[in-house]
Amino acid sequence: MAAAQRIVIENCAIATVDAKDTEYASGHLVLAGDRIESLGAGGAPEGLENVVRRIDAGGHLVTPGLVNTHHHFYQWITRGLATDHNLFDWLVALYPTWARIDEPMVHAAAQGSLAMMARGGVTTATDHHYVFPRGSGDLAGAVIRAARDMGVRLTLARGSMDRGEKDGGLPPDFAVETLEDALAATEETVREHHDASFGAMTQVAVAPCSPFSVSTELLREGAGLARRLGVRLHTHGSETAEEEKFCHELFGMGPTDYFESTGWLGEDVWMAHCVHMNDSDIDAFARTGTGVAHCPSSNARLAAGIARVPDLLAAGVPVGLGVDGTASNESGELHTELRNALLINRLGVHREAALNARQALRLGTHGGARVLGRADEIGSLEPGKLADLVLWRMDTLAHASIADPVTALVLGAAAPVTASFVNGRQIVENGRLLTADEDTIARTTRAEAQRLARIAAQN
Repeated sequence: MAAAQRIVIENCAIATVDAKDTEYASGHLVLAGDRIESLGAGGAPEGLENVVRRIDAGGHLVTPGLVNTHHHFYQWITRGLATDHNLFDWLVALYPTWARIDEPMVHAAAQGSLAMMARGGVTTATDHHYVFPRGSGDLAGAVIRAARDMGVRLTLARGSMDRGEKDGGLPPDFAVETLEDALAATEETVREHHDASFGAMTQVAVAPCSPFSVSTELLREGAGLARRLGVRLHTHGSETAEEEKFCHELFGMGPTDYFESTGWLGEDVWMAHCVHMNDSDIDAFARTGTGVAHCPSSNARLAAGIARVPDLLAAGVPVGLGVDGTASNESGELHTELRNALLINRLGVHREAALNARQALRLGTHGGARVLGRADEIGSLEPGKLADLVLWRMDTLAHASIADPVTALVLGAAAPVTASFVNGRQIVENGRLLTADEDTIARTTRAEAQRLARIAAQN
């Protein structure tokens, strides 16, 4: 077997986000094929063979690639709507439009969402897609195809809804599936697309949408399906005070107790938002190893509240960051969530002790990898791990006078991405995608957004 080709990156600050938070003020990394071979202080070792490229990364900070743990890619083509609504009113306003999506729209929206994240340092993305209108085509396949072409690692959380308007739910009846169809389609998606191997580019999770849009049977049987197939489980949980009230009225218990009663707590589960959680809820997540996708911008946009992230972390709950859908976070970027997570949590009871810059970076990297069950592969810079990493430029006007590069990345302006690598393959150079044409994506997404708006207006 031929020796792996090496890429050497030198003269850069490095934040490894390993268990000891090891950092180097000036260090190097050696990539061999799709893995990190070595890293450390100073220059790379002499005499390395098969070096195909050397990068002088002076003025840069290198971190693990960012890991997005919650998103709804299709919403890229419904941005800027219902901007002054809470969650339930926002859903009521937008479901009639979302119920008209089709395969070309979803593919274009996935391209837009992935492109925006990738050029901002995301190397692993999650898409929770749960709207499958009848006759709309292969929507899951459209998302997977877009991620494959972009070169971004993907977890597709194959969502579902079986509680339409006639059953007291929010979505139109023709935009939901039957229990049987949802389970069958989810199983088919897992069997066709999930890759359980080390370094997988595509994984699939079982992901009924939320307590107020799916039946108890779908939650319970979905959990059984996921465990039978050996994949992870994802849903929305405890996002709003209204959801808490809904669960008490319908099920006689709060969301966390309801989820536990249906098999939805465990080390193979992560939930989005988790804003309205009491001490007992946090203890249950810690006891079972259930993870959280924290979405600070979306929580603020929809006035959902401030998640108790410091308390979750203190209890040992796995916590990562999520963009959430771009109909509730129009920027569509994860690196801004590092800053917003820190700032918004400091508005809570813990004030300045809530989070610091390095904790915020950990949420967006190793925390996300842990939530997705991939912390042995990605999320930190360590020998043997996958070569998913980002070179952030720190010597421009925006950051050059900030004393500490990690603080500059988290609290400063959005840092330029000079290079982003996935599996040792460069996908971004100087802030532009190498794997897709951004201008073409912009035109296509605009056209599909306009087509969706016209179709929705006619119905």
